[in-house]
Amino acid sequence: MRVDRPVAESWDDEYRAGRYAGEAAVPFVHDILAAARAGGVTHGLYVGCGNGRNFVPLSEAGLILTGLDVSPVAVQQLADRHPSCRDRLRVGDLSSLPAPMRFPLVIGIQVFQHGSRAICHANIHRAQDRLDRHGLFCLRVNAVGSELEHETEEVEATPDGSKTVQYLSGPKKGLLIHFFSEREIERLFGKGFHPVLPLRRTVMWRDPPGAGHWDQWEAIWRRS
Repeated sequence: MRVDRPVAESWDDEYRAGRYAGEAAVPFVHDILAAARAGGVTHGLYVGCGNGRNFVPLSEAGLILTGLDVSPVAVQQLADRHPSCRDRLRVGDLSSLPAPMRFPLVIGIQVFQHGSRAICHANIHRAQDRLDRHGLFCLRVNAVGSELEHETEEVEATPDGSKTVQYLSGPKKGLLIHFFSEREIERLFGKGFHPVLPLRRTVMWRDPPGAGHWDQWEAIWRRS
């Protein structure tokens, strides 16, 4: 995964301000654990591990994960929270991993949506390249149809229904964020992948004073 420095700096600010502190893991964690157990998988790579909202419960459930994140603040918070994983945490993107390193499990939860469509696709392909033969790829990303809370400007719209926006206000101000369509994801995980958990849309309604809903695509594939 390649991320511009402004993205990393933005997340550093968010984590310093208490982002995800005390928040429960997303329910998708249970699906990942079930798929890993069914496939006999015990270790893997978590791309965008953050400060551990999902990384810690996955680890406590028995998965041995290498955590990767572009935010040094997040990685330090995770190391402080879960010291036994400290030696498996890295600051950087996918290019910072040794070239031959592959994993039987790759997890990306709300991370492969940063940047333009081309950047997001390239990052997903780079993550797919880190997957072992017959490995599991677990994905959760923004879905078109989300109701955006902050002011944005649409900068990309494609025939398959996806779009990219630039945030004009809020914590992501100045950043490009991509929203995936169903057809787009099916093409990204077409040839060479078999669904273990078929692609589904999850809808989360914001708690007041927030309004509207935030939609995500979730799926798990096995490399054929």
